[in-house]
Amino acid sequence: MFAADLQGGRRGLLAAGVAALLVTAGCAQLSGGVRPQGTDIWSGRMSLRIDSQPVQTFSALFELRGSPEAGELSLTSPIGSTLAQLHWSPGEALLKNGSEVRRYESVDALIEAATGAAIPVGALFGWLAGRDDRVPGWRPDLAQVANGRLQATRENPGPTADLRIVFERS
Repeated sequence: MFAADLQGGRRGLLAAGVAALLVTAGCAQLSGGVRPQGTDIWSGRMSLRIDSQPVQTFSALFELRGSPEAGELSLTSPIGSTLAQLHWSPGEALLKNGSEVRRYESVDALIEAATGAAIPVGALFGWLAGRDDRVPGWRPDLAQVANGRLQATRENPGPTADLRIVFERS
């Protein structure tokens, strides 16, 4: 269920798995103990729609912590099953799915390989914090961030993608 395996229906299955992973993170407890000072944690629900042929949609619970340089994203299903855990640091991104671990050069490469949409994780931290961090091809709508809602649309390159997040910050 990884990007390298995406052929035909497997891509949709992977996207659903990643989405579920994002959803699961909202309920999952990440190990690590004490949170470093200045590290924010966002949790909630995430959905992604990719206007490909066929259209791909998925949603998941998520927990995002750290920074664009080093962090963790956990995804869970609505019933609390861990779908995936992503961990990244400079030059490496890991996708843990049960006992299987896949390595990627960056978290952006991991997300793109898994979903078909290059979700800009670095900018996502800024958007969640209410900053209009610019990414070519993406248009964030930050009007509801104070209310815990974020929408961002990827217009280029195609296919278009619509990312919606309902979140809490701790």
